[in-house]
Amino acid sequence: MPPTPFAKFLESSPCILGEGAVIERLRRNGDLELDPFLVNSAFIYDDRKRAAQEAICRQYLEIGRAAGLPLLVSTPTWRASRERIEAAGYAGVDVNGDNVRFLDALRKSCGGYADNVVICGLMSCRGDAYRPAEALAVDEAREFHAWQAGKLAAAGVDFLLAATLPALSEATGLAVALAATGQPYVLSFVVRPEGTLLDGTPLKDAIAAIDAAVTPPPLAYMINCTHASFARSALLHETHSSALVRQRIVGLLANTAALSPEDLNDSASLVEEDPDVFARSVAGLRRELALKILGGCCGTDDRHIRSLAARLATETRWG
Repeated sequence: MPPTPFAKFLESSPCILGEGAVIERLRRNGDLELDPFLVNSAFIYDDRKRAAQEAICRQYLEIGRAAGLPLLVSTPTWRASRERIEAAGYAGVDVNGDNVRFLDALRKSCGGYADNVVICGLMSCRGDAYRPAEALAVDEAREFHAWQAGKLAAAGVDFLLAATLPALSEATGLAVALAATGQPYVLSFVVRPEGTLLDGTPLKDAIAAIDAAVTPPPLAYMINCTHASFARSALLHETHSSALVRQRIVGLLANTAALSPEDLNDSASLVEEDPDVFARSVAGLRRELALKILGGCCGTDDRHIRSLAARLATETRWG
């Protein structure tokens, strides 16, 4: 099978800048109410909310363009399963496709830089991403996620990304659903410093199991919603990681807080990290562990991504 355009893009890019937080920044805006089911997936149907979301997306696009770096942006569909779409009152509305078209229009408005922007169709687990006990079994996950995977693939995303995954069982079922679309796909885990998923599965076992069970296997894997220091510790763990893990995991969308998922979930206030400190630690993983996709998750905003972009642009320019 010939490599997909995204596979070629990933292989040929020295590094790809990832966007920063979107949902969290919208949540911090006291004038905007997130949907209890869809979070921000229905913002595109409200002029004021659409404008707020567009402003954040345009910030990240401009940061990438100004730095001269390829950019990864994700559709606002993290919680846009059929179950949630129906519960929110949007049955019959192509929420996933409309969000792909929203983001693609922003990309096209960037002129020549648009060729350096890749759009992933974003999905996640059914339940709380910080509670592995809520994870679906493999067959349940395949059945549950197949509908959304198909909608995103049909809308023309560059690849599919299932992110913030805490458990092997649901990640495996998701992989089966994503593989069935025929589109390239990537899985992204939340990890502990001990080199395991939140359900305790060692990284090396999780990746080996999914690669063996699913055809085609994921194009690659990532880590997200994890502090850079935790990700580094996990990837370098003597027994729970491996050379294969470090080869298959190509990116990190990092938190600013060096907190466990449980502590982060219980935190009543935003824990921020100085943008330059964040940029230095995240960019350092490109040099040390050859990570290619580097961006932000919880706690990040345009300041963190701008600082990271400046550091990555300088380092890639000079090798």
